[in-house]
Amino acid sequence: MHPNFTPIILAHTFAALAAVGLGAAMFLARKGTFLHRVAGRSWVVLMLAVAITSFWIKSSGSFSWIHLLSVAVPLLLAAGVYFAITGNLVRHQRMMVGIYAGALGVAGIFTLLPYRLLGRLVWSTVGLT
Repeated sequence: MHPNFTPIILAHTFAALAAVGLGAAMFLARKGTFLHRVAGRSWVVLMLAVAITSFWIKSSGSFSWIHLLSVAVPLLLAAGVYFAITGNLVRHQRMMVGIYAGALGVAGIFTLLPYRLLGRLVWSTVGLT
């Protein structure tokens, strides 16, 4: 294991990758089924794990602007779950797709920048840095 990949960074990374995969599968699956509800609850737990673990990951010992997502994600997840419970399925779907794209997509892109830990690993592995 690379010395900078601490257990908390590994837990954060694995939860994020699992959330990406499960979220993508949910886009393709039939909505409203028992499987969708179970997978959705699992996805919410994974997203909470991603958000919470991020508070122990700091660049140069301090929080960065990306940690604003870590504060926003639990609130947005709560809103998305509320919309599902109350039957507002259009808002539920929009909220969850927005969280998927924003929290996982945007943060994922920034994670792969060459000066970041995972970015350095990926780009050096493919021989581009």
